[in-house]
Amino acid sequence: MASKDKPYRVYRGGRVKGKVPAVPGKTSSPRTAPKKTTTRRQRSRFRLGGRSWKTLAVLAALGLVVLAIGWGIVGFLSFQSGASDANKRFAKEHGAKAQLAKSNGFLLSHGTTILLLGTDSSTASGRSGDRHADSILLVRTDPAHHKLSYLSIPRDLLVEVPGVGNTKINASYQAGGAALAIKTVHEFTGVAVDHAVIVDFNGFKDLIDAEGGITINVPEAIRSNRFDCPYPTEARCLQWKGWRFHRGTQHMTGEQALIYSRIRENQLDPGENDLTRGARQQAVAQAATAKLTSFSTFLDLPFDGTSLMKPLTTDLSPWQLLELGWVKFRSSSSHTLYCRLGGDPETVGGSSVLVPSEDNRNVLAMWAGLSAPQPPTGTFGPGCRTGHPLQ
Repeated sequence: MASKDKPYRVYRGGRVKGKVPAVPGKTSSPRTAPKKTTTRRQRSRFRLGGRSWKTLAVLAALGLVVLAIGWGIVGFLSFQSGASDANKRFAKEHGAKAQLAKSNGFLLSHGTTILLLGTDSSTASGRSGDRHADSILLVRTDPAHHKLSYLSIPRDLLVEVPGVGNTKINASYQAGGAALAIKTVHEFTGVAVDHAVIVDFNGFKDLIDAEGGITINVPEAIRSNRFDCPYPTEARCLQWKGWRFHRGTQHMTGEQALIYSRIRENQLDPGENDLTRGARQQAVAQAATAKLTSFSTFLDLPFDGTSLMKPLTTDLSPWQLLELGWVKFRSSSSHTLYCRLGGDPETVGGSSVLVPSEDNRNVLAMWAGLSAPQPPTGTFGPGCRTGHPLQ
């Protein structure tokens, strides 16, 4: 008879409290393997680490914005100081402001006409009565069409200077300063002058140097007549044959640009004249204003804002100068219009002059955008061209 005792024990089902010990020599299956746990501090650290790159990117962007704003403010204050000095210098040009047309002062939405007078202060006294207007240039802005138009007025053009009589137009500045020069240009052309900028050519080179130089495309090789000898000894200057500029695009310092714009005779091309010289001045003025409105100049404003304005005398306020810079920045070089007045060369009273051409009226209409531009038909003839200065 079998024993009543069973050979095995029967265990009741139910959950076992605590962890079930692993069987030695066997590994737990993935399904039954214990899960890794993290503490609250670790989870918080992981979340912060996931957001750190975004946070750093936002902070860096905000830092750049603050830096740009701060740089702009410091640069504007430096520029404003120089522009205010330029306004004070213009205030000393007695009667000049009264000759300017009344405008609304907002250059971003309205066209304006600016008279640029390049003067030579090489005389000892430096007074306006001892200087001629070596360069006379009218600039017309058209912000609606992102366009600039330049009109070069030959300094030897024979005109009626109020209170003086028939003489070269550049003598108007010598006789009555900026006031008489503005009045003479207005009465001769019929164009109302809204603003004026007087550039001291001897200081103009400092402006270009402060900009870091300019780039000019020289259309033809030049060897000038002998002026402003660069050598210290007079004996060496006797052997010097003049300044040379090779054909093609080249970077110029302030001194080189000043010399380039002042060359009156090209020994390699006797056909050049004072009108060709005016074209070179247009090219220098265009390059200098383009550099003045460039991003690199903006970066240097906190250091050079005051020095940039030293060669200038103007009624344009600091804000108007910034507006003009923006208009220039937005303008298209391929649509920039270059014009010049012209005439017939004659000798009057022993002086070589240009007797104004009847076609000057047509050129004024071209410059104002009232008719299509036509290039000059002669060596001293008036005309216009789009895209690059006349030669």
